[in-house]
Formats: sequence, C-alpha cells, structure tokens
Amino acid sequence: MHQWEVDPAYQAVVRGFVDADPLDQAGGPLDIRVAVAGIRPDAKDEFLLEEVPWDRFPDGIRVREDMERLRSGDPAAVRGALDMLIGRCANDMRVAVALAVPFLIRIGTQSGGTDRAEVLAVVAEGARMGHQGVCTRADMLRHRNDDEWYFEPTGYLQNWSVQAARYAIAADTDLILPLLGDPDTTVRIASAYALAAASDRAQDILSAFHTCLLAEHAPDVRAGLVLAIAELARAHQDSKTTAWIQACWSDSGQPPEVRTSAALGWMCLTDEPIPDDLRTILDDLATGETAQRVASLPWMRAAASAVADGLHRCLQAMLHPDTHDTDDCCDDPWS
Repeated sequence: MHQWEVDPAYQAVVRGFVDADPLDQAGGPLDIRVAVAGIRPDAKDEFLLEEVPWDRFPDGIRVREDMERLRSGDPAAVRGALDMLIGRCANDMRVAVALAVPFLIRIGTQSGGTDRAEVLAVVAEGARMGHQGVCTRADMLRHRNDDEWYFEPTGYLQNWSVQAARYAIAADTDLILPLLGDPDTTVRIASAYALAAASDRAQDILSAFHTCLLAEHAPDVRAGLVLAIAELARAHQDSKTTAWIQACWSDSGQPPEVRTSAALGWMCLTDEPIPDDLRTILDDLATGETAQRVASLPWMRAAASAVADGLHRCLQAMLHPDTHDTDDCCDDPWS
C-alpha cells in the first residue's frame, strides 16, 4: 500500500470522487479550482504558503515542502524539488501541483532566478494531461480538460486539476508575457508553452506571440511560437489563425522549421484532406536537420519515442495514419 493511500486527504477523495458522484464536490472544499482561485493576490506575491489548503488534497503537504525547497537557494534541494514536481505530473498526480502553480509562476518570472525554464515547464505540464506520446491530428494540440472525465491514481478528477492550472496561468498572464522576450531561449520557449495552455486572455496572448515571432531569430523559438499559436487557437476556436497558419506553411520565405511547425499546426486545426502541396513541402523541408532544430520543443519531446524523434512521429501519424508502424504507434494512451 502506498503511503498516500492512508492519508486523510486521499481517503476524503475516495469518499467524494470514487464512492460518490464527483460533481457533488463542485464548488466545495475538495474542488481544486475553487481552492486555487481563492488564493489571495497578496498571498501569492508574498509566498504565504500557510494560507493554502495543502492538506485537503493528496500529496499536498509534500508539494508545499517542495515549494519551500525551491526557495531555499540550495541547488541540490531546488533540483530535487523540480524533479518531484515534474514527476507528479508525469504520474498524473496534478491536483496538488495545481495549488502550486501561482507560486511557481512567481518563481519562474523572478529576474535573475535560476532554473526558470524548468519551473515554467512544471507550470505548463500541470495544465496538460494525456499528451505524452500523442501525435495525431485529432489529439496533439487538444486540451483534454473539458470533455471526457479522467481520474488521477488517487481517484481525484484530473479534469479539475488541469482546469485549475489553466485558470491560474490566465490569471497571471501579465507576469509571464514579458518572458517571451527573455534573453534565455529556453525561458522563451517554456513561457510560450505555458501561455498556450491559458484558459483566458487568448487574444492578448496571440497578439504577443505574433509580435514576438516577427522579432525572433532563434529557429527553435520561432517554431515553438508557431505551435503555441496553433494550440491556443485550437483551444479558443480562433478561425482566423487557421488561415494565417496556412499562409505560413505556404510562404517560401519562411525558414524550414517554421513552415514545418505551421504545417503541423494546420493539420491539428482542421480535419480537411491534406493537400498535395503540403505533402510536397514536408517531403522537402522535414529533414533530419529540421527535426534536430525542433527536438528541444516540449511539444516534440512529448511526441518523441525511444525509436523516433517527435517531428517524424507526428508526420507519420498525420500524413500516413493507416500505415504507421504499430511498434511505434501514436495512439492516444487515454483511449
């Protein structure tokens, strides 16, 4: 038996979400969306962790300890805390991480702070579920927090965990937006990945993405901004972006990694048949060099497997859905 299985918070979740109708908990003390929204602005800014109801949610006490370690200044403690937080997301234990998102945003946006890209990566991963290994047109950029129910190993409704994290990102959009111009390329990429999951402020964020794309010179950041634009547009049903992104992959003046990312984004934004000219463009541009340039993007890392890079797994699944290697399949692990 896992230690968290005898924890009072876990037992409360079992009673409320496993043994009863989860919707009965909406708006109550076990609704993580309410808990995150209820954290006072001053408590966020001053890191008043004692005001947060960590003990109501499974693993909450440990996540609070991780937050304290992140602020300790001890490099080993910081590294250990980040590993634990990202590990919880990988294990679909997001509910307590959602409580930490407002504080993680402030740590990740502190001027001169270390490990900012990794901290922002935890923010972004807390706002996504069911995306590891997914590379199909239908699912790669789809946010999965508002359709079917998914439950964490504790029994908690993961849809609510993800919604809470997305709400928290939207609430602090103005803190993250300046990082799109950060000197560190990894921070620029991580901030775009986080903002692409925001539940609100879509037009403000899209405008910032487009502005930054015009000024950006780093190939991987440009490609990441295009994917972030596509993801945010899909979540918020922005039809104008579909036309823009088609123009982007059609533009021979754009670099290969940008056109390739735009092609992926377009295929995820529409279910139209793939035109022959797009297939030809990808045959020419989606080279090993292009795959290497975009390999560090979180979208590509999520899609990659032990035997194939993320870009080519996506292209195989999207261009040849009936013939891709079943040993390296891109099926939705949640299906």
